[in-house]
Amino acid sequence: MSRNLVIVESPAKAKTIEKFLGKDYRVKSSMGHVRDLPEKKFGIDIENNFAPLYEISQGKTKIINELKEDVEKADIVWLATDEDREGEAISWHLKEVLKLSDNKTRRIVFHEITKPSIIHAIENPRDLDINLVDAQQARRVLDRLVGFELSPVLWKKIRPALSAGRVQSVAVRLIVEREKEIQNFQTVSTYRVIAEFLVDNGSEKGISIQAELNTRFKTEEEAKDFLEKCKGASFTVGSVEKNPAKRSPSAPFTTSTLQQEASRKLGFSVSRTMSVAQQLYEAGYITYMRTDSVNLSDFALANAKEEIDKHYGAEYSKTRKYVTKTKGAQEAHEAIRPSYMNQHTINTGDNSQKRLYELIWKRTIASQMSDAKFEKTIITIDVSTRTEKFITEGEVLLFDGFLKVYRESRDDEENDEDRTAELPPIQQGMNLPVVQIQSIEKFSQQPYRYTEASLVRKLEELGIGRPSTYAPIISTIQKRQYALKGEKEGFERSYNVFTLKQDKITQSTKKEKVGYEKGKLYPTDVGMIVNDFLVVNFENILNYNFTAKVEKEFDNIADGKRKWEDMIRDFYIKFHKSVENTIETSEKAKLERLLGVDPSSEKNVYAKLARFGPIIQIGDADGKDKPLYAKLKPTQSIDTITMEEALELFKLPRVVGTHEGEELMVNDGRYGPYLRYREKFYSIPKTEDLMTITVERCLEIITQKNDADAQKAAVILGKYKDKDVSVAVGRYGPYVAYNKQFYSLPAGTDVKNLSLEDALNTIEAVEKKKTILTFEENPNIKVLKGKYGAYITDGKDNYKIPKDKNPTQLSCQECLDIIMQNKNDKPVKKKITRRKK
Repeated sequence: MSRNLVIVESPAKAKTIEKFLGKDYRVKSSMGHVRDLPEKKFGIDIENNFAPLYEISQGKTKIINELKEDVEKADIVWLATDEDREGEAISWHLKEVLKLSDNKTRRIVFHEITKPSIIHAIENPRDLDINLVDAQQARRVLDRLVGFELSPVLWKKIRPALSAGRVQSVAVRLIVEREKEIQNFQTVSTYRVIAEFLVDNGSEKGISIQAELNTRFKTEEEAKDFLEKCKGASFTVGSVEKNPAKRSPSAPFTTSTLQQEASRKLGFSVSRTMSVAQQLYEAGYITYMRTDSVNLSDFALANAKEEIDKHYGAEYSKTRKYVTKTKGAQEAHEAIRPSYMNQHTINTGDNSQKRLYELIWKRTIASQMSDAKFEKTIITIDVSTRTEKFITEGEVLLFDGFLKVYRESRDDEENDEDRTAELPPIQQGMNLPVVQIQSIEKFSQQPYRYTEASLVRKLEELGIGRPSTYAPIISTIQKRQYALKGEKEGFERSYNVFTLKQDKITQSTKKEKVGYEKGKLYPTDVGMIVNDFLVVNFENILNYNFTAKVEKEFDNIADGKRKWEDMIRDFYIKFHKSVENTIETSEKAKLERLLGVDPSSEKNVYAKLARFGPIIQIGDADGKDKPLYAKLKPTQSIDTITMEEALELFKLPRVVGTHEGEELMVNDGRYGPYLRYREKFYSIPKTEDLMTITVERCLEIITQKNDADAQKAAVILGKYKDKDVSVAVGRYGPYVAYNKQFYSLPAGTDVKNLSLEDALNTIEAVEKKKTILTFEENPNIKVLKGKYGAYITDGKDNYKIPKDKNPTQLSCQECLDIIMQNKNDKPVKKKITRRKK
């Protein structure tokens, strides 16, 4: 029996660590938190110094009982949960629940799951850091106080079933304020002047370059006047300025920058990035993924240098030590990096893991590489008839440096017009023939809505939240439907272009598609109403500086500079009075807006927030006739919807026409637009206009759906041992089904051309991989690998193997004994006879 018991949070982490430790160590998982505040009760004793009333988490009783059995058999228990505050709190809860004595308990931490790190941690254990535990307790208690006291206020003043949170509400405020900036934004047009010049490069045609005027004109008249003055003008190179330039690599990833770059480069959501990073960490591929440090250890720096010298040459290597600049940065461990720098890619794991690992490897290696070197050229072109000047910039890459490996993505807020190109040789004083000059009308750009990644960056800039809280914040506000991630279709806009060519000015009108946004965060009507109410009545809670100050208080508790109970008390006294005052004095939030009068019915039309979301209502609730209701589209808002848009919603459902005597009806439902035909429903692409869609298009959608369903339908290939063998395409791809078991086929397999033999070969290959033991004396008995561990099968039923048995060393008789024991242990179902009344 193992003398040492190691407890971690997840089975994947346990599996990886167990590979590095000998037979004297047994590694078990607590499956996350084992104890927390009650889910539906307040759970805090305010009168008793805010003592938390913890409960065993739902579904964890069995795990705790199993761990208690393992603890009794062990000489030493090693608590190996994550090294942040939450991990420290999990270890503390385990110690309390399992009643571990100090002399039997060791706390170990590591920022990467590699054999050297695990062995080093075992050799250098420490005590539980109660200051880190208290900081985590303070966060949980404070968030519970805010949530449980604010939510009832929202129920009374807005509507039932709403909730508020300390940090989540601040995140919603950021999204709402950005939306209001967009609503209040006034577009301004200016004229950008671009000239195309011809440069003699010795060829017959020459080479053209573009240059932009160093000023923009506010009016059409100014733009046209400039072009008039350029008729017959000469254009001379006034100056040619060449300067060396360099570009340095970005620091290694922190939690925030990883989330941002994975969003831009891979299209991952914040929660998906953290989930995949957790899997990579637990598999031993990367260091701990919740960090705001950009520091790399000396070991990592040396390995990076060795790898760069080996693959790219010494001239590409430049050792750099980065300093964390994030406001309120707290973590002392490393940046996110590969555990082994010489492992450029990983061969195991799914595609998401491979892509994210490659991104982390490239960013880490690039951070230790030389600067990219350029020669930057700025050319000024004088106009003989005006004082304004045309300017063009270009650059030549002299040495690629870190760009050989990695180039950081840019946000859509950055201007693509600023990108430079390589320029031909040009001398000062050269006369440049002009091909054409254009004055193009440009419109000011409204503020961009937040993506998940840019919201994380903003929270980090303000010092709100910590690496472990960014993903939960963003998932919570979407789960509560205070903000949603969606897309905006955009609209077509006209703009003027004035062109001077061969001393003639022509005018043309062109069109551009603008305003399209995808994957951006929009506040819902509920989110905006709740935010406005909280800002008015609880401005201190939603104040950005206050929220950042609270994070600093948590840091002080973690550093042992303050008692968590004192911090909570100072906050609660003022907060509780504010809650009581709001309940007594504040008015109910306004939940409706009168749009006007419906011309056809002469009844009032309201945009309002109902119990299940924003709606349009025609008629008053206390009128003679029952009001009519229509649900707003996801992109519409109570504050901005017009009367015309509101009345348009009542044109659905719409009967498009008939086919074979049955109606084709379209409507906009909870999950988007759909078509109904013969009591069946067919999704309609969001790009379709339900008011103009035709019968032909509806039939096309029905045919496409029926064809897709036909391809997925199961096809029986034949029988094997008197049981059907079938093949189908499921949610996760093609598969073979046999004897109530499913066997995955490679992606892209053409199931139509699959033979019975092919299917049986697949089954045989999978079963061979699963099989641990078979027995000649009884072929029906097998020991197989399962999702939750090894088990015994007799061809009919499956049987659990006792913990004290090694699946690889069982005999046939032992298997039969286990089967018999399992059957004997199954409770006999008693027939229940009901007494007649």
